[in-house]
Amino acid sequence: MPGRAATHWKATALLKAAAFLQAGAFFAAAALGLWAAPVRAAGPEGPVPDHPQIRKLDGEFRDKPSVPPLWTIPVEELGFAAPGPLYLGQRNSLVSLDFLSEDRLLFTFRVPALLHRTPGEDSSDEREIRAVVLSLPEGTLEAESHWLVHDRARYLWMTKDGHFLLRDQNTLFEGDGALHLKPLLNFPGPLLSIEMDPEQNFLLADSREPLATSRPQPDADPGDASEDNATGRVPDLVLRILQRSTGQVLTVARVPSLIHLPMNSDGYLSPQRGTGVDWRVMLNFFTGQQRELGTVKSDCIPQMHFVSEQEFLVTACSDAGDDALVAMTTSGEKLWTDLVPDHFVWPNLVMSPDGTKIVRETLYVSHGIDAFSPMGNDDIKGQWVQVLDAATGNVIFDAPANPILDAGGNVAVSPSGQRVAVVNGNAIQVFELPALRRAPAPVPSR
Repeated sequence: MPGRAATHWKATALLKAAAFLQAGAFFAAAALGLWAAPVRAAGPEGPVPDHPQIRKLDGEFRDKPSVPPLWTIPVEELGFAAPGPLYLGQRNSLVSLDFLSEDRLLFTFRVPALLHRTPGEDSSDEREIRAVVLSLPEGTLEAESHWLVHDRARYLWMTKDGHFLLRDQNTLFEGDGALHLKPLLNFPGPLLSIEMDPEQNFLLADSREPLATSRPQPDADPGDASEDNATGRVPDLVLRILQRSTGQVLTVARVPSLIHLPMNSDGYLSPQRGTGVDWRVMLNFFTGQQRELGTVKSDCIPQMHFVSEQEFLVTACSDAGDDALVAMTTSGEKLWTDLVPDHFVWPNLVMSPDGTKIVRETLYVSHGIDAFSPMGNDDIKGQWVQVLDAATGNVIFDAPANPILDAGGNVAVSPSGQRVAVVNGNAIQVFELPALRRAPAPVPSR
């Protein structure tokens, strides 16, 4: 556990990160965790980074996976029914699929039910969730439960020790493979979202706490209740950084919107504006130092996500066409660049627990989407899952996902990174990923 001085450094640095992010670098819709429309930069150039290994991803949508499933588990008999088209475009979190271990799946989904209404309370967002634990290969039902959650955003996150975190109202619960729940953390107001670093040492929590009703926090900085410069009001949202193992609060800050903070155990990433469409990728260490890791070209503010402790993915965009995925390391090396056809939109990312695979699922639409060609429900033709080798960017597996779930939750990667599960049709399909071919290490000369 870090000492008090180290904790103070991290708290100070993360407060600066929160201030930077809320100033305009990253935005999220408060209830759904969506990226807002990108702020475009002037300039005609596309997001072509300075790296020789550039490839364009396959733009074809197929109705079959690239390899046959190893196992198929029917889901209708579990009570799962595909959501209707009413939900398309709302990005409601309706399903979660995760590996508890290499041979056990946790599948949770919304079920239609008559909910108990309390007079005087707004319960329009209440949902009943059915949770089942399935053992492979037969899909044997090991455990089941029902939960009631009170909004439509993401509610479940896996941890690397075979447990999971469940979010509802003011409480974050921890669950196990038998679906036993216990309260882990309680917040003064409704918990809206959480996020963890690749090693899952830190927990970022956003909660809604109007100043008049929120309790004083012993770790809060006196400036936390300052007014938002844009609105002149004290924001209702509170960002906390906690140590996951102990629940110790490292810092508290009031922010105007939900924040995505790409960080590992050393620091956090931020884009720094250069000239034209150039962006400098900065690693801001918790100890106060800052290092430039490289540059990318993008017509919007680049989005960043850690794949592992040392690797991260930058998503750059272009007004002219294809977006770009740029894999980089914290030592400043560019590993690969993939260009994404413009008719794959609304990406959801899932990283394998071991950091070797990147799963990117997108909606497949009939045309490129921009301000002059908006997307309607009739333009959505399907949902596509691609698994990338994190070391090379090669697509090693792809498959359709059906029904379309635009908030994701319908694909999972096993702890070893060797298996992928996808909700497709009326079944969960489990695939064994092809073995990766690596160039042999050079033999040292004698």
